[in-house]
Amino acid sequence: MSDTGTVQFAGIRKMAPSPLKREIQMYRFDAEGIADEIVRWIRSFFDNNGKDSNAVVAISGGKDSSVTAAICVAALGADRVLGVLLPNGEQEDIDKSYLLVNHLGIKHITINIKDIYDAAIAEIEENVDVEISRQTIINLPARIRMAMTYAVSQSVNGRVANTCNLSEDWVGYSTRYGDAAGDFSPLAKLTVQEVKAVGRVLRLPEELVEKVPIDGLTGLTDEENLGFSYEVLDNYIRTGICDDPATKELIDQKHRLNKFKLEPMPTFPFDAPVNAYDD
Repeated sequence: MSDTGTVQFAGIRKMAPSPLKREIQMYRFDAEGIADEIVRWIRSFFDNNGKDSNAVVAISGGKDSSVTAAICVAALGADRVLGVLLPNGEQEDIDKSYLLVNHLGIKHITINIKDIYDAAIAEIEENVDVEISRQTIINLPARIRMAMTYAVSQSVNGRVANTCNLSEDWVGYSTRYGDAAGDFSPLAKLTVQEVKAVGRVLRLPEELVEKVPIDGLTGLTDEENLGFSYEVLDNYIRTGICDDPATKELIDQKHRLNKFKLEPMPTFPFDAPVNAYDD
C-alpha cells in the first residue's frame, strides 16, 4: 500500500488470440475514493431504509468492526452510531473495543453473553443425544451475538451493520446467521488489505487496523486456522495468481465448500401470480 491509500496487485491477463500470450495487468485500489463512495452508499441506504434510524455495530475491536463503525460515523455522524460489545465471559482484548468506541466518540453498551451461551450448551447437552460438535462450540457465540445485536437494534430504531469482508467470506471464514448477518454491508466486496487501507484513510489507530485476529477458542490466528495468509488470498482474489499450487487448491476447495454462504437462500420456484403492489 502506498502512503496515498492505494493498494496494488500485479496480475496476469490472458490475451487473444493465443491463450499463451500474456501481459502484466496492475490492479489499483483507491482507498480514499472508495471510502467516499461507501459513505455515500450508506447515506443512500439510510435515506431509503430509515431516515432517522441508527447504525448498530457489533464491536470486537478488530479491523472489520472498527472500519465499519468508523465509516458509519463518517456517513451518519457519531450520534447515530451505537456500538455493542459482546464478550463471552472474560475477553482479553476487550480493551481494543473500548479504544475504538472512545476514539470515535460513539455511544456503546456491553452485553456479556456467557450466561446465555452456557445455558444454551447445557440445554443441548441435556436434550440432544449426541456429542456437541466443535463447530457448534465455535459458531454458537457468533449467532448469540447477532441475536443480541438485533435485539438491541430493534429497541433503538437501528439497522444492523454486517462487518464481513470479501476475503473471509470467500473461504467461508464467517458464521452464517452470526457475523455474516446484517441489514447492510459496507465491506463485503473489499479484501482484507483494502479494508485496512480504508481504515488508515479514516485515521483509525494502527493497533486496530493491524490487530491480529485470533479465534478466541484455540489461541490460533485466523491465518493459522486457514493455512494461508490474507496477503496471498487477497492477491489471488484480485489477480487469479497463486504461486503455490497446494495453497491455490486449498483456497479453491474452501471456496467451493462455502460458496452457498455467499448466495441467496434457495427457494422453491412456485410460479403463481403475485398481484400485490411491489415497487
